[in-house]
Parts: sequence; structure tokens; C-alpha cells
Amino acid sequence: MKKSLVALALFGAFAATAQAQSSVQIYGTIDAGLGKSTGDTTKVTKRDNNKLGFKGTEDLGNGLKAIFQLEIRYESDTGTLESNARPLFQGQSRVGLQGNFGTVRLGRGLTAFQESSTAFEPWSGMPTPAGFQTDLTVAAYTSDPLSPAGNSRNRFSNAVFYNSPVFSGFQVNATVAAKEANGNAAVAATAANRAVPANATPDSNPYSVSATYTNAQFAAMAAYERNALEAKLWSVAASFNPITELKLMASYQHQDDSNFKLVNTDTKAWLLGANYDVGPGKVRAGYGQKTPDGVTKTKQASLGYDYNLSKRTYLYADISNRKAATSVTYIGLGVHHNF
Repeated sequence: MKKSLVALALFGAFAATAQAQSSVQIYGTIDAGLGKSTGDTTKVTKRDNNKLGFKGTEDLGNGLKAIFQLEIRYESDTGTLESNARPLFQGQSRVGLQGNFGTVRLGRGLTAFQESSTAFEPWSGMPTPAGFQTDLTVAAYTSDPLSPAGNSRNRFSNAVFYNSPVFSGFQVNATVAAKEANGNAAVAATAANRAVPANATPDSNPYSVSATYTNAQFAAMAAYERNALEAKLWSVAASFNPITELKLMASYQHQDDSNFKLVNTDTKAWLLGANYDVGPGKVRAGYGQKTPDGVTKTKQASLGYDYNLSKRTYLYADISNRKAATSVTYIGLGVHHNF
């Protein structure tokens, strides 16, 4: 309740500011649908995150700008915040400067790898069960394993973010987090992993780097990330547009979690995907496999379609099959609106 009141107050404050300053923007998404998985009941669910955001710039002169961006996550089916365990500004809370040197921000947000990788995933990083971003695209890796249970773990908090200018299609991105505790619960030692004390601080700074290249028909990414438990992730990805309407993409990921785990420390994953613009909509398709050491391989095939009703609103349908120890089929239908 307290978080909801704070969010409402902030909304009013930023709305008033937006009327006085053209450089401040209120934006967001609302997504709701019906989803059914094998062995489960039909639920009101979502394909994408629902967010309410505020962003703005201030021209400081000589090509220098001050920038900020705040994003709240909420549930469209209940009207509540996404989770009581998550921060108010779960999506991001960053402020910084932008100029000829690039962009420097401080706060909380997607890591360099996580932010770059969504361009090479057929569902553009959306957290739907039909997509691949939360598992195969990251080889089951988590950027923030010490955050509280229920928190989103593809971001760094207490971090510095840098994006270089784009030079002839090339860009370098980096994120470095401070060695601060994130209020995590203790993890007991087992035969499979070492112990982690409550409210532990990292032994070394978590960091993430990515290099990207983009032109009219081709894009590529190489990335490396190390989290607070010193799990390491390597990723390479590429996409190609043989024609304007078709985008083909592929990625390969390798996670090394030998610092925390005592057995089955490596996980490898790969993904092939495509987006095809046809008529007023888009076809999404993907197939991938994840191979953890000593654990059953995961295979996933997914197909989706977006039907655009306008530039801001579309209907969608997804179907996927995910096979590991058991086989689970997911079907989802819904509507998405940007504002």
C-alpha cells in the first residue's frame, strides 16, 4: 500500500512537470491475455512486462545533456505492483549525462549484456513462456543472484552504466556494480553448491560488457558478464535481413558457474529465430536447446503472431512446446498497447 501511494504521488508530480517541460515524457505499456500451459488452468496473464515510465532530458549546453529514466512494473490483471519483493522502480532508475563521450548513467537497470541481447531474440526479450530471453538466451544465467527472492535478476543495482558513441556501426557498452549487499537470504551449503551468508556482499565487483555492430542488413554482438557469485557468461549473436521484411537471428551462450556450484557447473545454449513482417502483422518463430552438465537437455520450439490494429496497439497469439524432463505446451492470446 505504501509503495502504491508513493507511485501515485510520483505520477502526479511528473505529470505536472511534463506540462511545464517538453523534455519530460510519461510512457508505458499495458499487456493482458489468456494463457494455458499443460497441466495448469487457464489464467489471465501477459506476454510483455506492464510498465509506467518517466524519462527526460535537460540541455546543459555545448552538446551536454542531463538525462533520467524511471520505470515501475505493475500487473494489469490486478492493478497491483508486480511484486512486493521488488523495488518500486523495478524496471530501472537511472540518472546521468550524455555527450560526445557517450552516455554515463548511475542507478539500476539492465546490464550491458542483457540490454544488447534482446535484439537477437525472436520475442524481443519479452518474458512470455513462448520466448527465450529468460532461459535459453542467457543459458539459465542470472545477473543478480544475491537479490531477494521474487526480484528480477537480469539487472544490476548500485551500478554505473556506460554506452559509447556509435562509430561506423560499432558500439561498446559496459556496466559495473558496486560491492553492496542486496538483502538476500542465506543459502545453505549442499552437495551441489557452497554456502552464501545472509545479506552477503560480493567478493569482487559484478560487471558486464558487450560490443555490437549494426548496419542496414546485418547486426552482431559479443558479450561477457560476471555476477556477484562470480558465475561467468559468454555470448555471441548475429542477425541478417536478406529482405526488408525478414530478420534471421542466431545466438550461442555458455555459462560457467564453477565458483558457486560444486557439480554440473557448465550450461550451454543456442537459439535460432526469425521475424517476418507480413500484411499488418509480424510472425515470430524460434527453436533452441539448452544443455546443462548432468541434467536433461531442454528443447524449445515457439511460434507467434502479432496483428497490428494501429501503431500502438496489437493483438497476439503464441504457441510453444518446451521439452526437458517433461513436455509442456503453452498457448497464449492477448492484446498489447503502448502509450
